[in-house]
Amino acid sequence: MQEQVEQILAEFEADDGAPRARRTASVLPALQRIQQAFGYVPQEALPQVARRLGVAESHVYGVATFYSQFRFAPPGKNGITACCGTACHVRGSARLLSDLEKRLGIKPGETTADLGFSLDTIACFGSCALAPVVVINGKVRGRMNRSRLFRAIDELASPQARREPEEGLA
Repeated sequence: MQEQVEQILAEFEADDGAPRARRTASVLPALQRIQQAFGYVPQEALPQVARRLGVAESHVYGVATFYSQFRFAPPGKNGITACCGTACHVRGSARLLSDLEKRLGIKPGETTADLGFSLDTIACFGSCALAPVVVINGKVRGRMNRSRLFRAIDELASPQARREPEEGLA
């Protein structure tokens, strides 16, 4: 993994004579490229970014933890994001989130041990008329209720859902 991170970081200028502002401005795009490559930012990549860009490791860590876009664990095959905005909350998203936590055995920001599911929350997805909203694998599912949510999870967890699509049928 270290070699892959080094290859990614090779795209970024490592000029110690460069102004500090230019070096620190490269931290965010470097972390984004690493996450794009791995699906998350491995903890061991943070010191590599700091060394390559000539910035403090604490700065790299601060950037990585400030932005909610970064994950520090491999994502699950299936991503579930529950909206916690006002409209969704009023219509029961807190109960749905609690049901998800119990069903999957994880909290928001975590991934199941088998890497089958990742659970996240968002402050507002912007589809308030469809509240409560749960996004599953990028697909917005509005007016969600417990039975529809569990049915969707069961379908994703089924052996047929785990099978890779045959070539040309995707």
